[in-house]
Amino acid sequence: MATIDYYMTLNSPWTYLGAARFAEIAARHNATVRIKPAKFGEVFAKTGGLPLPKRSPERRAYRMMELKRWRDYHGLPINLEPKHFPSDEAIGTRLVIAAALQGKDACRLALELGRSIWELESNLGDEAVVAAAAQRAGLDAAAIRKAGPSDAELDRINDQNTAEALERGVFGAPSYVLPSGEFMWGQDRLEFLDRALAKSS
Repeated sequence: MATIDYYMTLNSPWTYLGAARFAEIAARHNATVRIKPAKFGEVFAKTGGLPLPKRSPERRAYRMMELKRWRDYHGLPINLEPKHFPSDEAIGTRLVIAAALQGKDACRLALELGRSIWELESNLGDEAVVAAAAQRAGLDAAAIRKAGPSDAELDRINDQNTAEALERGVFGAPSYVLPSGEFMWGQDRLEFLDRALAKSS
């Protein structure tokens, strides 16, 4: 059974666009997913990437074209310029990490948190928004946080994921890393992930 290390960030539209398909592919191949939210602002700074506001007008315009294409191709009703992007994702990220530690469906939770930004025009900095996303994923946010660990430990894991991503050559989200070290960057590479998992099974 394959293991996939899933480096992602809740603010990424590309992570959200690929989340449901990634979950389907992983389930079909009976793969174990280790979700690893990381700080991609730090990743960009160390790998030559630029945050969106610092990219050239041409690159920002092309990003918008691509978002429209993928939105229409997959039939996902995302808002191309959501009201709360980027959101403060700290509360949601901590919840995803805690859910994963507790053996819960953290990938489904992450999908619903992404939906909050990209479809529902909601702010992840609002605890009520995060709790509602957890409820849509069949989870109880308050119970997960009560079970621990602390914010400090969850933030440490987030930092550890970021350092690990850099060590493994990851430079963008989402990235799907296989045990061999091969990885696929971007939801538009999910077909290659599917093929790699088929070969390894």
